[in-house]
Parts: sequence; C-alpha cells; structure tokens
Amino acid sequence: MVQPAVERTGAVTTFLKFVHLAAIALWSGGLVALPFLFWQRRRLAAGLDLDRLHRVARLVYVELTSPAAFVAIASGTALIFLQSTFTEWFSLKMALVAIMAMLHVVAGLVLAQLFLPEGRFGWLSYLALTSAYILLITAIIWVVLAKPHLDANQFAVQLFEPGGLGRWLHQSFGEIRMPTP
Repeated sequence: MVQPAVERTGAVTTFLKFVHLAAIALWSGGLVALPFLFWQRRRLAAGLDLDRLHRVARLVYVELTSPAAFVAIASGTALIFLQSTFTEWFSLKMALVAIMAMLHVVAGLVLAQLFLPEGRFGWLSYLALTSAYILLITAIIWVVLAKPHLDANQFAVQLFEPGGLGRWLHQSFGEIRMPTP
C-alpha cells in the first residue's frame, strides 16, 4: 500500500529530527570536552602519557566531534527545506551555528599546535574556550526553544529587499567583485 506524501514526509522529518538532535548532542559534548583535554597538556612532558593524550584528543575531534558536526549541519539543512523554516529567529539560529562551526575550527587549530614540543594551553585559554562553547550552545538552545519574535524591518529594512545584501556589501566593503581576465 502506498502512503500519502504527507505521511511519508512526516516520517522522514521525524527521523531527521532525531538524527539532528543526536548529532548536535555529540557535537556539543565534544566541543565542551575538548578544552578540558587540551588543558591536560600542561602537566605532561614528552613521553607515553603525552602521546596517549594526543591520541584521545584527536579521537574526540577527528572521529567524533567533526563527523557529528557534519551530520548535524547536513540533517539540519535537509530539515530547513522539509519544514520551510524561513523566519527571523531561524536566521539568528543559523548565525549562531555558523559561529559554532568557526569555534569548531578553532579547536582544530589548537589541536594542531598543542602537541608540538612548545605547545601550551593555559588556564585563561581553557576558561575562554569552554565559556564560549557553553554560552554559544546555550544561546542556540534558547533561540530554538523560545523562537523569539524578531522583526527584520526594525533593524535591517534594506537588507531583505531584492539586491539589498549586495548594496550592503558594497557600502560596507566597497567594490568586491573579482576582475575577470
């Protein structure tokens, strides 16, 4: 028996939501755990313990957190089109997710430098990165659950009319077009 398209879409949407939430949980948990792992570097000199910590940190970043980020973003992108979520609060959420992705890259850059012989990750770095992750994750959760009413017409009237983004970029940064050869 063939199911109506609405029922099939509902099942796919529900499945993608579960995948999306699981991936977000793994991504967020990995990002919060990484600064703690990085901070453990301060006590260790070259040797077996440092190598073990390096392997664990790489496992968390490369094999758990990064694939979870990819799945979260991919499933979230599919959900955007399945649910037609095109509202101002969602734009704010997407901006916060973009910042989270950038901070994910920061963790990778720290990881690449931290386990060199002169690598360091002090208390202030630990506090700053952990606080940034927790604040950002909390902000994303709040925006998704509260769905605050934001009126783009109050703060960016010209940005949302046709050609508005191009005009804003030109006013802000000047001519940014690539010359053609």
